[in-house]
Amino acid sequence: MTDSKLAILVGGGPAPGINSVIGAATIRACVEGIPVLGIRDGFSGIMRGDISKVRALDIETVSRIHFRGGSTLGTARANPTKEPALLEATVNSLKRLGVTQLITIGGDDTAFSAMRISEHSQGALKVVHVPKTIDNDLDLPEWIPTFGYQTARHVGTGIVRDLLVDAQTTSRWYFVVAMGRKAGHLALGIGKAAGATLTLIPEEFSTKQVPLSEMVDTLAGAIIKRLAYGRPDGVAVLAEGLVEGLDPEELAQYADVERDEHDHIRIAEIDFGRIIKARVSERLKDFGIKVTIVSKDIGYELRCTDPIPFDMEYTRDLGYCAAKYLLEGGSGAMVTIQQGKFKPIKFADMLDPQTGRTRVRMVDVDTEYYKIARRYMLRLRKDDFEDPAEILKYANVAKTSPENFKAQLEYLVKNEPPPLEFEY
Repeated sequence: MTDSKLAILVGGGPAPGINSVIGAATIRACVEGIPVLGIRDGFSGIMRGDISKVRALDIETVSRIHFRGGSTLGTARANPTKEPALLEATVNSLKRLGVTQLITIGGDDTAFSAMRISEHSQGALKVVHVPKTIDNDLDLPEWIPTFGYQTARHVGTGIVRDLLVDAQTTSRWYFVVAMGRKAGHLALGIGKAAGATLTLIPEEFSTKQVPLSEMVDTLAGAIIKRLAYGRPDGVAVLAEGLVEGLDPEELAQYADVERDEHDHIRIAEIDFGRIIKARVSERLKDFGIKVTIVSKDIGYELRCTDPIPFDMEYTRDLGYCAAKYLLEGGSGAMVTIQQGKFKPIKFADMLDPQTGRTRVRMVDVDTEYYKIARRYMLRLRKDDFEDPAEILKYANVAKTSPENFKAQLEYLVKNEPPPLEFEY
């Protein structure tokens, strides 16, 4: 027998595949004779000295949970790094439980908490983190997804596909706001796969703070262009992270801004779709145009859906590697699988030297992946403004002159990605 105990907890928002990690890690530890504890609701209890929400996990109870979405251990956004006393209580709670090894499952904030706990325990706790988020924004090596992203994109694509049919059937527009607190990976992945009319992400704008009017004009311009070709319908996918780029004072005109435990704007509490819908409708009225726009948020439908086979397999591998790494003496790292091989990324290598926080992976708009997505989108482009016949069509729809249309909307194409040029 051993005095070692391994604990598992989940932080942040849900993502498909959490249960697969829990199950695989538990089985791997139990096979080695290591008792496993599941801590309910993330750090919320143990960071206040409450160890009552803990239960033993064994092979029988976890052997088939990998098929299901959600989290058998729940999750919470509780932040033990906000105060030194909370961090101390977290480490002490784990010691009282006899825990010597800890697996955290979560996004960038949970990863940062895991790092601080590892440091604060001064070697008493071995800690490893498994990267989870449907936002796909943890700073993993290129083209390695965070778990849950592929399932969320798959299900989100199905929703947008159906909305495209509804939009065409009923001659209306949908503004679909997809989750992604900072980065536009999920919105772009859904929009590109579904063939949405256009997708807006924070990374496409050249400045960190983006005027709401520029987002509004981008959408209004796309609607006008679509109407010029006889189509009163469309679906625009918007990354919710666009809210982060808005001037807080401008945003405060339309919504009360609340922040979570990690000082992030509670984007889910801001009805961005309603705000953008109202502003675009007002802008189109300036051109004498009336269209029906419906706003819809998707995200909660994606977070706890059953994982697709990709994430089911991927997360079982991650859980196995997390437990094996700890049992072999590893600590202070995030689990990744690169080119089919396990590679730990040390916590220190995840930090942004400027912020001291874990780095966030943004969409690289200089890649063919993004540039091809832009070519698929229907939106105003530079070549539109270089073609007098095209501009005349759009101006006629907008009930204005070509010169006035260009004066109002040509600024939108100033940062358009350059044409694709392949290297052979």
